[in-house]
Amino acid sequence: MEKKFIKLRNKETIAYLEKGHGEKYLILVHGNFSSGVYYLPLLEKLPEDIHVFAPDMRGFGDSSYNKKVSSLKDLADDLVKFMDELNIEKADILGWSLGGGVVMELAAHYKERVNKLILMNSTTHKGYPVFKKDEKGQMKIGEVYTSKDEMATDPVQVKPLLDALKNNNFDFIKYIFDLTIYTYSKPTEEANKIYLTDSLKQRNLVDVDWALANLNMGKDHNFYKNGDDTISHIKAPVLHIWGSHDKTVPEFMILDNIKALENQSTYVKFDQCGHNPLVDKIDELTKTILDFIE
Repeated sequence: MEKKFIKLRNKETIAYLEKGHGEKYLILVHGNFSSGVYYLPLLEKLPEDIHVFAPDMRGFGDSSYNKKVSSLKDLADDLVKFMDELNIEKADILGWSLGGGVVMELAAHYKERVNKLILMNSTTHKGYPVFKKDEKGQMKIGEVYTSKDEMATDPVQVKPLLDALKNNNFDFIKYIFDLTIYTYSKPTEEANKIYLTDSLKQRNLVDVDWALANLNMGKDHNFYKNGDDTISHIKAPVLHIWGSHDKTVPEFMILDNIKALENQSTYVKFDQCGHNPLVDKIDELTKTILDFIE
C-alpha cells in the first residue's frame, strides 16, 4: 500500500494511507515515534465499504515539518484541514497513545466534525508529564522542565531517542520498542522494519514531548500548567481500549479519561495485550472497532 500526499492550506504536506470507499469515514491517528504505517494490520482487516485514512502527522513519517508544533491542538488543526481537503465533513476518529491526546483536542474544539471517538491505549487528557531525573535515572516526581531545550537533555525519556534519530540507530529503537511497546508479542521482522524505518523519520520529538507534557484539558494543575476543562466540550460517544500488559500508558490514565467522559464512555480491556493492540490483538481490535462505529 503506497502513501499518497495532500497539501494543506497551511502549506504543510500530509502523507497518508487510504483504503475503501463510500461516505462512512474512519481516520486513524498514530502515536509518538510512529506514523500511519503502524495501522497497516488494521487497514488490511477493515472492510472496503469503510473509507479509511491513516495520515502521518506533521513532522512524522513522510509528512512535512515546515512550522514547528507548539501544542497537540496544532496537530488537531492539521487533521481538520486534512479532512477539509478531502471533503470529509464528519468522521469516526481513532487516536493511539499520543494520538489520543490529538483526537481529544479535535473532538473538543471541532465537535461537529466527529461522529464517534476511539481512544486506543491513549494518553490522559491531562497530558503525559516528563519529570526530571536523579543521578540514578529515577523520576523526581513533581520536578518539571521549564523549556523545550531543558527537556531535550532528559537522560531517560528524551535524549537517548533524540540521539537515535540523529544517528538513524535502528537497533536501539528496536530495543526500546521491545522493552516498552511489544511487551506481549512482537511484529514480524519484515513488518517491524517497515514500522521502525518510518519511526526514524520523525523530526519533531522534543516539540511533541513538550506539547504532550503541556496538554491539560482537565480542571486541575498537571505539574506543567493549569487545566482549561476543554474535556467537557467533547460530546461524541467514546470507546476506550487498553491492553493489560501496557508498560507505556498505565491503566489509571485510561480510567482518568473515562471518569472525565463517563456519560459517553465504553471501556474494552484486552488481556494478553501490550501498548500496541494492532500487533497483539488485531482480530479482536478490528471487531471491537467495527461493533462500535456500526
